[in-house]
Amino acid sequence: MPSAGLSLRRIVQLSALLAMFALFTAQIVSALLPNVPVFIAASAAGLALDVYLQYRDPGLLAPLGKVRFDVTVRQLLRDMLILVGLLRIDGIDPTREQAPLLIGLCVFYALHFACQAVSVLVRRTRTLPIVTRNIDATALRLTTAPPRILARRQGNRLLTFSLPTTAGLLVTAATTNAYWGGIGVGIALALIIGGIAYLGTWLLPKKRAKSEQTVMEWLDQWLADYQPTVAMYFSGGTTSAYQANMWLSTLSQIDAKPLIVLRERFMVQKIDATDVPIICFPKVATMFSLENSTLKLMLHPANAAKTSQVLRIPTIKHAFTNHGESDKLSSCNPYAKAYDEVWVAGPAARERYLMAEVGVEDKDIVEVGRPQLTPIRPYSGQPTGTYTNVLYAPTWEGWDGNPGNTSVVLAGENIVRQLLADDGVRLLYKPHPMTGSVDPRAGAANERIKTMIREANTNRSGARPGPEAAAELARRTVELDTLTSTAFRTSADEMERMLLQGAPRGDREAEITRATTAWESAYWASFPEWEHQIITDARPAIFTCFNQADLLISDVSSVVSDWLSSEKPYAVANTSGMTEAAFRTGFPTVSAGAILTPAADGVPALLDAVRHPERDEFTAARAELKEHLLGPSDPPSLTRFNAAIDALRTKADERRVRMESRLAAEIPGPRESAEELESEGEPSGAEDSVNA
Repeated sequence: MPSAGLSLRRIVQLSALLAMFALFTAQIVSALLPNVPVFIAASAAGLALDVYLQYRDPGLLAPLGKVRFDVTVRQLLRDMLILVGLLRIDGIDPTREQAPLLIGLCVFYALHFACQAVSVLVRRTRTLPIVTRNIDATALRLTTAPPRILARRQGNRLLTFSLPTTAGLLVTAATTNAYWGGIGVGIALALIIGGIAYLGTWLLPKKRAKSEQTVMEWLDQWLADYQPTVAMYFSGGTTSAYQANMWLSTLSQIDAKPLIVLRERFMVQKIDATDVPIICFPKVATMFSLENSTLKLMLHPANAAKTSQVLRIPTIKHAFTNHGESDKLSSCNPYAKAYDEVWVAGPAARERYLMAEVGVEDKDIVEVGRPQLTPIRPYSGQPTGTYTNVLYAPTWEGWDGNPGNTSVVLAGENIVRQLLADDGVRLLYKPHPMTGSVDPRAGAANERIKTMIREANTNRSGARPGPEAAAELARRTVELDTLTSTAFRTSADEMERMLLQGAPRGDREAEITRATTAWESAYWASFPEWEHQIITDARPAIFTCFNQADLLISDVSSVVSDWLSSEKPYAVANTSGMTEAAFRTGFPTVSAGAILTPAADGVPALLDAVRHPERDEFTAARAELKEHLLGPSDPPSLTRFNAAIDALRTKADERRVRMESRLAAEIPGPRESAEELESEGEPSGAEDSVNA
């Protein structure tokens, strides 16, 4: 459970901090007494603990940074206490032996701060005005990053380079011979000087990045050569990348030159594997280079604060595609009226916008279907296996506090309990990844549901796949990970990743599709058919779970709309407090499915209808609702999507022609200006010169 894990981490954190303070206390007391054995042990243990935590889990030390007791202060205090201890130990001459050690130590810290200054300069020179992926950027003379310990981890650098100093001083304390301390300080100085010199090579012309002007000129040339016509624009937080990723397959199949435009640097690595070129514009000024490109249309899968900035480019038309369709009126954001068009799946979404009255005109709504749903297999009749596979995929609690958003809090445990009570059910539980992010009750209920499923699995038994199944899954996982990710060094920075993620080679997307299919087969084959599954990772994807399931139980969300493309039976939990009649009227997507109350007492009848299709009263209704929600099957959704692209691109071209004509009419040429002056009886410039 998250709460238990959080409590354990706090205990570990508190224990680590108390241990560190205890060692500092022991070091102070033993230095003043002095007690040489305790002094040496406390000093060495303190540095060892600090180094260990700094490398393994620096988050445990975060509270110390908040009270200005960061790694630099800790190490400086540790070294000063060692010098104090040396003053108290008989046999060491403070003036002749300890003074050089103190001077050497001061020089070491001065060089440490100098190294930090150089690292800041290096990082700044390696920060480009744009970030690209799937684009050959060799012309920009990109280079690999310097070692992380020199460029980015000042705490690790200080502690690591201080080890010889501390070791030498402690040997001096044990032997009263300052010679060892001098050797330790000398080694530390050599390390820091060498580190500065090596890091400084990244400031030389061969390793420096090109200027911002040169980079933007290169980008303009690349845009002119590639000539993109359609871009997907996306901006968001670290957990929102799925909203863009769901459109990648569609973007790669359209009959146009696609491009992905991002605004946050970190998002470049959050986008899933794709061959579509990606450009990140962290600054508005650099993004306006798109205005003079061949780009005519932008697709927007989500609203974001930075979306308003790109809407200022007049040469580009904008279509809002959203990242899913739900019956909730909150899905009809008034921001949608800022776009030229709103693309929806079918008539239901058109009606939803009209009912929401958010300012989106009917003429600006275009029905394009849902091209992403192609992988979902259609309904093939009653379950044929030993178990009825039920997918319970509740959504999250949302931001508005509406109890009807998610069934996890009020109905989740009852639904799962009813399903687990049926020996013929195999449950696939896939909660929304943001469950519990707003309402702690949802997170707690989610964990209790997982516990129920694990306990139910302990009460089941049967044959399990052999070790070859697990080996096959491991092999397929490695294969897929190799294709979908780039192996970066831990020291790799933005520029190095940009260098490694240049133009893709071969048809990588086809290879990924093949590898994904093989991985999915290996994944399901690695589990026994009787074992309930808790699915919280990105893989397997929700559509893969659709194909495994005979029945869906969910909430009012886009999951239901997507599921309907299969025409399989489904149920929706009603935790809104509305009557069933009002619930069906208010949310059209539930009209062809069973409604479950918070008590979930309708689950047995629901399962019976799934196992005996002749008792399923919603078969015809699902087919009708599918077309109402997703549009007709013919022409295919991708065909309609391409047609919408062509139509909006045509509008962009027509606008450009009109603007050029108006501009030509408003700004007359030199000959026309001279003729106008003559017609008014004024001499032109040429006549003036003759008269002169």
